[in-house]
Amino acid sequence: MSSESLLDLAKSRQPADRERLLLAIADLCDTPHAATAMTSAPIQALLSSIFMSLVVEAEREIRRRLSEKLAEAEWAPNALVNVLALDDIEIARPLIAGSPVLKDLDLVRLLVEATIEHQIEVARRPNLSHAVVSAILEQAEPAVLTALAGNHTAELSTSDMEELVEASRRVAAMRTPLSQHPKLTGQLAKRLYLWVGLALRKGLADRFRLDVSILDEALAASVSEGYYDIVAVPAAEANPRVTRDGERELMEQRLLDKLHAAGQLRPGYLVRALREGRLSLFCGALAMLGRFELAQVRATIDSDRPELLALACAAVGIDRSVFPDILQMTRKLNDGRPGGGQEASRKASVAFAPVSPEVAGAAFRQAAQSLLVAA
Repeated sequence: MSSESLLDLAKSRQPADRERLLLAIADLCDTPHAATAMTSAPIQALLSSIFMSLVVEAEREIRRRLSEKLAEAEWAPNALVNVLALDDIEIARPLIAGSPVLKDLDLVRLLVEATIEHQIEVARRPNLSHAVVSAILEQAEPAVLTALAGNHTAELSTSDMEELVEASRRVAAMRTPLSQHPKLTGQLAKRLYLWVGLALRKGLADRFRLDVSILDEALAASVSEGYYDIVAVPAAEANPRVTRDGERELMEQRLLDKLHAAGQLRPGYLVRALREGRLSLFCGALAMLGRFELAQVRATIDSDRPELLALACAAVGIDRSVFPDILQMTRKLNDGRPGGGQEASRKASVAFAPVSPEVAGAAFRQAAQSLLVAA
């Protein structure tokens, strides 16, 4: 794309043009000569500012394409990569899998802050360091341990392998990948033999030339003593996509904290969250932008008073013309609430009277608090 075209896109305020600009800058930076110059601190700061300001309001598909473009880029701004790595898993996956920008500390932070799906991708990352392996073993999340057991390039010590084999006693999904792991030793194979199925026993015996007669006697003795117990795998272990209660909300809050700290949490983000069907993210962003209590925002969207939602939106700088779409999308995601019908929707327009955001915010807090007290 020519420099004139880039300038035209930069002057435009249309979302589609800004998204084209975002991808065009990524392409420009990815050229061999340009990428070499992108590592200096001043240019990194400038790039981070440009990308963050554009990506915050970018549509989901654009963020996914940007993630793919940046997956192998050494010049990609650290803050941007970390924000995208906390995005929905389909957006985050290419970066978690291979971005050279993500260091051990970033990966460990994902293990602590992100969803199970993100943690599984961390455990699958090629050439995982011992520091990250240790963090996974410490958390002992079954689905993540299973992913680690299948990662043949991870930096696993003998003691790490011992922990994985022992964990496979209660997590059945780990047994097959461990039986095929190149770092499995003959001694560990004998232990694994005691709690795998018949097919895996044969494979272990053939691979390590085990004396099955002795092992079968030990297996029979352990069964009779009640030592060997086939543990049923809970649904959350059998299906890696099952997540802990509330973990997505926690991850969303951390994402909002990062955007806010970078000065990139803006009113347009509210519309993006609703378009993507993420009502809890919308509530959290609105509360943070307006310095409201999250409980006040949630009570408002569950009420029959859309004018209160309008007050909150007016307080954070949402334009009157945008609010009908916000109300419609909120109702679609929230079983028709906030209710109140056409008359209540008409009242909502009054919230955009010519008053300051501070006055609108104060009015919202007072009215929303009354909702909470009445409940």
